[in-house]
Amino acid sequence: MSTTPTLELKGVTRRFGPQTVLDRVDVSIPSGSFTALLGASGCGKSTTLRIMAGLDRPSEGAVLLNGADVADRTAHERNVAMVFQSYALYPHLSVEQNIALPLAMRHLTTLGRMPFVGRFAPGSGEARAKIRRAVGEVAEMLGLEQLLHRKPAQLSGGQKQRVALGRALVRDPVLFLLDEPLSNLDARLRVKMRSELVALHKRTGRPFVYVTHDQSEAMAMADQIVVMIGGRVAQAGTPQDLYERPASREVAGFIGTNAINFFEPGSAPAGLHPAAGSAVIALRPEHLSPATSGTVEARLETAEYLGSEVVLALRAESGAELRAIAPGNYAIPAPGSAVRLGFDPAQVHVFDAASGQRIGEAA
Repeated sequence: MSTTPTLELKGVTRRFGPQTVLDRVDVSIPSGSFTALLGASGCGKSTTLRIMAGLDRPSEGAVLLNGADVADRTAHERNVAMVFQSYALYPHLSVEQNIALPLAMRHLTTLGRMPFVGRFAPGSGEARAKIRRAVGEVAEMLGLEQLLHRKPAQLSGGQKQRVALGRALVRDPVLFLLDEPLSNLDARLRVKMRSELVALHKRTGRPFVYVTHDQSEAMAMADQIVVMIGGRVAQAGTPQDLYERPASREVAGFIGTNAINFFEPGSAPAGLHPAAGSAVIALRPEHLSPATSGTVEARLETAEYLGSEVVLALRAESGAELRAIAPGNYAIPAPGSAVRLGFDPAQVHVFDAASGQRIGEAA
């Protein structure tokens, strides 16, 4: 994958009246990459996407597309395509007409786009044939060939999503922007569409920017994740970078399926000690598990059996609460029982208590 940036935001700030929604955001989208903008609701990720698209303008900062400042250019002028959460399909148009719409607007005159009489407009015959070929290619790529004459109301959620993607794809844009496109689908279909989007990204070779609040989507799909917290970029890197080397306490607490264990200065259980007296240490539950020779001892409060694993909630003699993960075949002891836990010191994260920034590799 080329590392040449296709799109860059440099020092982008966006204010709405007295409220600062984005604060000096720097983001680089390399050519051919799949980047996820990940964060909780209200963190500024959708505003960032709209600025990338040209649907909104920054109060300060530069938006560079292939090196040119495009902050004042529209989405059409930038040739970027955006896929919305709501699909934004026209209910009175067929699947074929919805997909063809961007090309019809580009290649046909106002007269040429009119029903019935449009086919007689000068040059419209050749343009319509070109549009049909392009729509046919996109429909085949997305498995929509048998649905071209249906209306959106006759489609499932996954089919509507494919049509929205097809309408973006047919334009041959330089960049795809997707704003939580799978959030309206059920869990099983979301997983299926995730793999389809990744495959589509590989076929097109174009950069994708994907907004989501679902970290499992971001971790599974993206080769670069930009974590946004409070209108700022908290960290950008590969999924592995963010999981294994979170740059701050905030990122460590946000990334991970299971809530990470934090131990404030002086509260760590025996067997876990911070590198400095003013440090906060953290350990993911999946890196803390029952072990007969474990150095951490705690008493079991509750156990949650999930089939492949058991989530244990425990309390150490120091009073610290902690969570650990045991395999699904773990023999769960009675509540109140002492449980010894082992961990790999290399998996311990150390953060400065005042700033929250990462300060070490291991306890």
